[in-house]
Amino acid sequence: MTGASGAIYGIRLLEVLRAVGVRTHLIISKAGALALRYETDMTVSQVKALADETHAIGDIGASIASGSFQTRGMVVAPCSVKTMSEIASGVTGNLISRAADVALKERRRVVLMFRETPLHLGHIRAMAQVTEMGGVIFPPVPAFYVRPKTIAELVDHAIGRVLDLLNIETDLLERWQGEPHRGM
Repeated sequence: MTGASGAIYGIRLLEVLRAVGVRTHLIISKAGALALRYETDMTVSQVKALADETHAIGDIGASIASGSFQTRGMVVAPCSVKTMSEIASGVTGNLISRAADVALKERRRVVLMFRETPLHLGHIRAMAQVTEMGGVIFPPVPAFYVRPKTIAELVDHAIGRVLDLLNIETDLLERWQGEPHRGM
């Protein structure tokens, strides 16, 4: 979790992964902890309790910093422009960018729930670099065709789509079945 707005995405991701029995490792940046405090009523300790294992942002010797540590992939939720730019450039100044770099070099899925707007050309170039490296830029854009009634439904739809990218099955999505037949 980084300092971009959208802490709820990281929280909900942890909740859903726990519910489906997927082991999780959590890193929260200093700015991510600040955003968490501004946006939710949860403490950092409460969020850490949702993960199976937590790592300090500066612990570049953590298990997830090694390619020999097996994972399905990595999700940065939410993802700030700073973190995306570090990943795009290969700068590994903290454990989030290091773990993403390792996942990419091992050809594992890296999904960035990028939460910054508007964009300038530097952001777009960084998005292109991450994509060219095999990462997925996934801005959690609301899907209104499912007619969400709550913010929770919008969040769940985005998390369901992200987990689809990691081949993790959930019941979060109402899948599109084609246009309903309208009396013609």
